[in-house]
Amino acid sequence: MTSNQPPLWRRAVAELLGTGLLVTIVVGSGIAAQQLSPNDVGLQLLQNSTATVLGLTVLILILGPVSGAHFNPVVSLVDWVLGRCRGTGLTLPELGSYAIAQTVGAIGGSVLANAMFEVGTSISMKDRATTGHLLGEVVATAGLVLLIFALAATNRGALAAPAVGAYIGAAYWFTSSTSFANPAVTVGRIFSDTFAGIAPGSVPGFVVAQLLGAAVGLGLLLILFPSAANYADDVVLPRSSEKASS
Repeated sequence: MTSNQPPLWRRAVAELLGTGLLVTIVVGSGIAAQQLSPNDVGLQLLQNSTATVLGLTVLILILGPVSGAHFNPVVSLVDWVLGRCRGTGLTLPELGSYAIAQTVGAIGGSVLANAMFEVGTSISMKDRATTGHLLGEVVATAGLVLLIFALAATNRGALAAPAVGAYIGAAYWFTSSTSFANPAVTVGRIFSDTFAGIAPGSVPGFVVAQLLGAAVGLGLLLILFPSAANYADDVVLPRSSEKASS
């Protein structure tokens, strides 16, 4: 990470806010979908995925110039791994700060969504840890990692907001797991026993599958774009250049 990036505390706040609002969008739209279309699960998923696509795109545009808009410990982890040989990307302390901020934000976002719809915060009972769901998480996460880092490696970071939003929206439908693809979001969704929730017992399997997917995505990235490590500072969006003391 170069010294002309925003200070770490500001980037951590952006990651906390972005991940929190992302989970608020996912959980809140899931609750709204349940209330609006109680007898049509397909329509509920359409409503949930549409809100997520639009909301995620906006959040990347707003917060990307501050922190890169990772909103995902897997993205931050791959950014750190990829940059080790070239001195780019996040440092280990920055990785830790990002991951903590993302997880805290995700839990807060779930609580906020519950409060807005007055459903109360409770632990989800929705078991999702089937073999098919775990395979879906591997596929969803691998594709997400490949997309994000390929855009950076080919100087197309300006397309990240709509591209990532579009990919997540599509993956809601083509993966069996509805594409969590994010350990922090997965943890946050424990705290809402609603349409978007996930039971605590399903979380370890999901996180392992997401990490495996990240490794697959990284492997594909290095095969297809060997110079990708040079561009770790530009993931998901390049962070704005400003004096660290500002």
